[in-house]
Amino acid sequence: MRIAVIGAGSWGTAVADMVGRKQPVTLWARREELVEAINTTRTNPDYLPDHSLSEGVTASSDLEQTLARAEAIVMGVPSHGYRSVLELGSARIAPDTPIISLAKGVERDSLMRMTEVTADVLPGHRRDRIGVLTGPNLAREIVAGQPAATVIALEDERAAKGLQEVFVNPSFRVYTNTDVIGSESAGALKNVMAIAAGMAHGLGFGDNTMATLITRALAELTRLGIAMGGRPLTFAGLAGMGDLIATCMSSQSRNHTVGYGLGQGKKLDEIIAEMNQVAEGVKSTPGILALADRHQIEMPIAIQVARVLYEGASPLEAVSNLMGRAAKPETHGIGG
Repeated sequence: MRIAVIGAGSWGTAVADMVGRKQPVTLWARREELVEAINTTRTNPDYLPDHSLSEGVTASSDLEQTLARAEAIVMGVPSHGYRSVLELGSARIAPDTPIISLAKGVERDSLMRMTEVTADVLPGHRRDRIGVLTGPNLAREIVAGQPAATVIALEDERAAKGLQEVFVNPSFRVYTNTDVIGSESAGALKNVMAIAAGMAHGLGFGDNTMATLITRALAELTRLGIAMGGRPLTFAGLAGMGDLIATCMSSQSRNHTVGYGLGQGKKLDEIIAEMNQVAEGVKSTPGILALADRHQIEMPIAIQVARVLYEGASPLEAVSNLMGRAAKPETHGIGG
């Protein structure tokens, strides 16, 4: 199966590297100088400079040619640029080609998930072949060969199994799931929660605080994810709880890094300027809250994150607001 990975950020490059260990794969990058660097030095100097890429990876800046040759497409483009890149290459994508998104966010104006954006840009495309790859997948650990697992969510089970065989390797276990909505929404919603976890870490709080935060964060994203059409059990799996734990606990998480900096007293603009990558949660938080309002779902953690990001509230004030909320029953872990 000829695979095209669109987007040469850290995760897109890591995915291309995994595929390239077994077969040829084309990695599209917008900038010609990055393409040349990947092809000549076998590294991605911007995002994974210390990792030697497998020989099966070939970089290209020709989007149309890359897509025209692909039997499956992996979209590693952040949510804010996803639509524009897909539109550029839309004419070269066959309607039955599986398209898998790596992005974990929602489009700010439309509030669409990336699979919905794909269907909107490609109205004639088979909906059952539009899905996501998601889970607790930190790029640096994956390329280092540390044991990890992921989920390919696709309604077409036969296509999902074919992709499962492409991505699986001795250190990367791949599961399939037909719940695209639940798997994708969990990945989008958890980024906001990771900012909150980073703030708690930056404030110097310990394990009790983190366990409390992650548990209540899981409750929030589960409530909204179910309201959006996801299945409850999905949120207890790799796409939900697994991804949430990794993103909330790891200093490798871009969203955790943003929160940590805020907790340490840094300004958001200062933190973003120091980063070389996109923290999806910063851009997705307003959209997540808009979705919560649309579905009439209470998300107190997300609200406090937004107050810190956009209204000048301090992280300590946000924690105080959360702790000062009225006491109520836990209601089996997904109550308010």
